[in-house]
Amino acid sequence: MNDVLTVILAGGRGSRLEPLTRDRAKPAVPFGGIYRIIDFAMSNCLNSGLRKVLVLTQYKAASLDRHLNLGWQSLFCRELGEYVDLIPPQQRIDENWYQGTADAVYQNIYSLEKERHRYVVVLAGDHIYKMNYREMVEYHQAMGADLTIGALTVGVDAARQFGVMQIDEDQRIVGFQEKPAQPQTIPGRPDECLASMGIYVFSSRFLYEQLLADANDPESKHDFGKNIIPKVISEHRVFAFPFRDENRKSQAYWRDVGTIDSYYEANMDLISVDPLLNMYDDQWPIRTYQRNLPPPKFVFDDRAKGDYERVGCAVDSMVCSGTVVSGGRVQRSVVGRNVRINSYSQVNESIIFDNVIIGRHAKIQRAIIDKNVVVPEHFEIGFDLELDRQRGFTISDGGIVVIGKSEVVADHRQEILT
Repeated sequence: MNDVLTVILAGGRGSRLEPLTRDRAKPAVPFGGIYRIIDFAMSNCLNSGLRKVLVLTQYKAASLDRHLNLGWQSLFCRELGEYVDLIPPQQRIDENWYQGTADAVYQNIYSLEKERHRYVVVLAGDHIYKMNYREMVEYHQAMGADLTIGALTVGVDAARQFGVMQIDEDQRIVGFQEKPAQPQTIPGRPDECLASMGIYVFSSRFLYEQLLADANDPESKHDFGKNIIPKVISEHRVFAFPFRDENRKSQAYWRDVGTIDSYYEANMDLISVDPLLNMYDDQWPIRTYQRNLPPPKFVFDDRAKGDYERVGCAVDSMVCSGTVVSGGRVQRSVVGRNVRINSYSQVNESIIFDNVIIGRHAKIQRAIIDKNVVVPEHFEIGFDLELDRQRGFTISDGGIVVIGKSEVVADHRQEILT
């Protein structure tokens, strides 16, 4: 793996995740309580032995930069040639923002070429999955490929949001359409298509040649899926690599959490008894930055006093370090760090980010609450969607109420509430 350079594309706006991406890039959005979305691509790299990583950032990158510096830099040893470097737009080529995925790599071609690696792995930084990239690189080498594309089987309806491939008996790609209105299905499987995961292994010289040719094409959108891949499949060795899930479940797990509803559902998956995404796997751990915080605490049980509503508890939920559930009830929810849930309050089927304070008697259901929000006493969220919309909250197509940072502010803030 010393001959492999990894490039993670982490500059997307994530506009469909507003307001969660109002102040951060999509790969920096929290997931599963303690993680960020980019932790999955980074953990896959680390577990696969890929230890030379360039992260290309663009929009609202401060939170992502801070997270990677705190949580990931120490895991790579520069004295051994290992690194994870964050590269903002250099405008070395021109003064434009990145025009597409290929243009993002092209504008940083100087940083790639000076490393002199034989292979370049290109990843998206905003998907949730477990995968051993080493196996894909070895497959690329064995096939003598110029380009290898990670492939995932999806339904026809979902395929309209992907690049769709057709392959021959040797898994060589013979057709490719980017987000087609009428996707071609897999022969003999009329309900399924073979989709690109946006995971690429390039032979480096081939990559640089294609990027230069694409940059000089005034008609190009400068995107791998729209432009480069369709042009190279007929004359070059381009192969599909079937997704091999390291999640150790009977059903492969890969999620693009690009909308509020898909993001919400992926988080809710985690609290099931036997979730499809195994976060308790010692063989393929997902790493992140862990602050030095005390364990979560659940206090008050006044049932002996006849008060059956003041019980600090959480059921079917994930509750992270530093959180105090003080006489409130949490059910089917993901609760982040340093959260205070106060007496008689109820949190149901919700995602609560770090440093949120939920006042007494407040009721929350089917909501996502961003960091540092204070929910006032007796406040209700998610029960009257029209009222929530009038308050200025975002309502997803699936009826999830999303509250951005500081959208709800109580008259007073207390660090410890009972």
